[in-house]
Amino acid sequence: MSELVLSALSKSYGRVVAVNTVDLAVPAGARMAIVGPSGSGKTSLLRLIAGFEAPDAGRILLGEEPLNSEAGFVPPHRRDIGYVPQEGALFPHLSIAANIGFGLMRAAGRQERVAELLQQVGLPPDFGSRRPHELSGGQQQRVALARAMARKPRIMLLDEPFSALDAGLREAMRDMVAAILGEAGITTILVTHDQAEALSFAHLLAVMREGRLIQSGTPQSLYLHPVDPATARFLGEAIILPAMVEDGLAHTLLGPVPVNSAAGRKTIMLRPEQLRLTPAETEGGTQARVISQSFEGASWRTIVEHLPQQESREPVLETASVFTLRVPGAAPLTPGSLVSIRLTGTAHVFEG
Repeated sequence: MSELVLSALSKSYGRVVAVNTVDLAVPAGARMAIVGPSGSGKTSLLRLIAGFEAPDAGRILLGEEPLNSEAGFVPPHRRDIGYVPQEGALFPHLSIAANIGFGLMRAAGRQERVAELLQQVGLPPDFGSRRPHELSGGQQQRVALARAMARKPRIMLLDEPFSALDAGLREAMRDMVAAILGEAGITTILVTHDQAEALSFAHLLAVMREGRLIQSGTPQSLYLHPVDPATARFLGEAIILPAMVEDGLAHTLLGPVPVNSAAGRKTIMLRPEQLRLTPAETEGGTQARVISQSFEGASWRTIVEHLPQQESREPVLETASVFTLRVPGAAPLTPGSLVSIRLTGTAHVFEG
């Protein structure tokens, strides 16, 4: 059952169409990430869901309840939706306990609920008497999450809440938030420009571009089977190649690779992890020259240039000859050295 349904939702600011006829359904208890480049409309969409803005057209359903209709517009404080902004937006003049309990209308049970929420987000009870400036950035984000959870919302909206944190803390906070909201059974929508964050956090992923919803589905399906090259490149480094497909094989500049597609001239995609570098004398690969490498911890980001092979049976198709891939291991390759590229797995074919 869908907890949230958006139907043909649109919003314009003057001549700028921020959200363009978006249809989206979020199942109850799911975590969805909405990603897109700056100006894609993802934050505008979140604001429409929260009720901070009214749509020009379309409908928003929370369960069976319409949040906007001819009968009226449900304001933010009546939507049963929690919201965590990018910077937390805590009240600096209030204690942590007062911040968390701000939305609780009844005094009865407020202290107990605040204590419960502090424990839930992993903060000691004595933090309730502190002020926001006495907490670290990560601790402030925990307080913002606790405040948003105080009234037990049906949906939680997260507007790039981890972007101001350093890399190690960002990953830890992301995992903690996912665990807390999952345990509470709260349907969650995260807006982010960080593709890796979206892929690892969400059960479902939606990609926006120029106000439109381009593609939605599981993170794995979108990463491996993007609808177009622009989406492929946005979700991670992608190697886009022209190919001639015959008998289940795509013949490319880098050699043949299996595909699930009918015969004909096509455009295919490989991810960098599908390319393997082996010694130059290895049989069955395509020869290339190492241009440069940069160390990324667990792997080396390696740029190689394909070298034409006169005896190759692959069709000659116009394409770039420089490719980026990642090579695991601690030993770097020398720029200028020769290597062999081997393709693994199945390539994705852009149809249409």
